[in-house]
Amino acid sequence: MPCGARGHSNPSGPLYADREVVAPGAVVAPVPTRAASSVSPALERGGEMRARQSSPPVASPSVSVAFPGAVSRESCCRFACELLKHVLYQWHQLPLPYEQLARFCWRAVRDGDVIKKPPSMDLASKKCQQVLTELEEMFQRLEIMFSLTLVPRVLILLGGNVMSPKELYELSLEGICEGGAEESLRTASCVRKLFHSLFVADVFSELKALPAMGTVVMLQGHRDCGVDWFRPKLNYKVPTRGRKLAVNLSCDGDINRSASASQHVTSTWEDYVWFQAPAALKGFHE
Repeated sequence: MPCGARGHSNPSGPLYADREVVAPGAVVAPVPTRAASSVSPALERGGEMRARQSSPPVASPSVSVAFPGAVSRESCCRFACELLKHVLYQWHQLPLPYEQLARFCWRAVRDGDVIKKPPSMDLASKKCQQVLTELEEMFQRLEIMFSLTLVPRVLILLGGNVMSPKELYELSLEGICEGGAEESLRTASCVRKLFHSLFVADVFSELKALPAMGTVVMLQGHRDCGVDWFRPKLNYKVPTRGRKLAVNLSCDGDINRSASASQHVTSTWEDYVWFQAPAALKGFHE
């Protein structure tokens, strides 16, 4: 997975009021003072408040990535796993990128604890092992889920609850043209393209360090796919409030549409429901 330093905030520049350019010799009409207004201050304030309330809501940011060819189902599972790793690290739920953390933690376990460590460090090590174990199980369960059914959407919800999370990341795979191993793009190159698009969009530049919190993974699948670990949530609706980032993946270029299972297996998503991981992933700090 591409990894690097966490994003840093980019201060926005100052805002300047629009200035009207006046031609030489032109006469400028005096601006009436507030006292001369025929409208009462209370009504003026009310009008300003109504104007603010009627302003359209700010659209949620989104990143669109188009792959130049078909993508395998195994690659789609990898996209979800890599995005989960990256979100956890960027939100300080992991002290290091997942690969580095796993390498350091399991190496210490394999080599044995030959040096007496303070209790606080020992506790952090146990938390690290627990988080890594939970993440590894999550990745294995995602692989099983993707092998059983097409997965059009994946949600990563941080903090709060599934109805009102603090942060929501939606991975849309509906535009993916699925192909076999022979005609599909290489997974590694697709992962690089995905994260390059995220870095260019600078979607993680304004994140703040948060305390350790729970992260819930949800995904859509066919209601009769036979999964026994994820729990079906038949009436679940994706939250519309709070911060949200949508990552939309698709395929273009010269694609053999007949090789795409998603093009003819499902003509409608009516039989697809949301499934929720049975437990939230708990982040930890050093």
